[in-house]
Amino acid sequence: MTDQQTIAIRPGGPQDAATVLRLLDSATAWLVARGRTGQWGTEPASTDPRRIAQADAWAGQGGLHLATLDDAVVGALVVGEATAYVPPATEPELYVNLLVTDRAYAGHGIGARLLGYAAELARERGVGLLRVDCYRGDDRALVRFYEGCGFTATEPFTVDRPGREPWPGQVLERRLG
Repeated sequence: MTDQQTIAIRPGGPQDAATVLRLLDSATAWLVARGRTGQWGTEPASTDPRRIAQADAWAGQGGLHLATLDDAVVGALVVGEATAYVPPATEPELYVNLLVTDRAYAGHGIGARLLGYAAELARERGVGLLRVDCYRGDDRALVRFYEGCGFTATEPFTVDRPGREPWPGQVLERRLG
């Protein structure tokens, strides 16, 4: 197992949109191989115009941070404003818009390291609340992952998607001391 301290984090930029799409494609393929298609569907993000535009926006807005191990990018974190489909916070916050890791490095603590980094960013900005939303379907494994990283589940929500099944989501928060 990799020591979380050996995972470096660097700021991302517009040149990293393709890397974000690669990580999303890899994670989607991993989910599909396990029959877990409710979270991100079955198609690669790199072939979906909506996801390509989303990756370009994330990479260009200053909130992208990439985890590296040796010289390989093994995870991505995007922080910024809460998405429109979640209940708004009642106090200043930093919102995790994306957390994705390279499944080839599963078990190395990359996701937890990136979430710890998000907490550091929030503290640097004088913000005491870090929130995230995730897929709450199937067996709630993703919700449990975030709870294991110090988050508490708050509001469940559902995103209606025309022509597709509704997407069950969960907002989680972490108070920062």
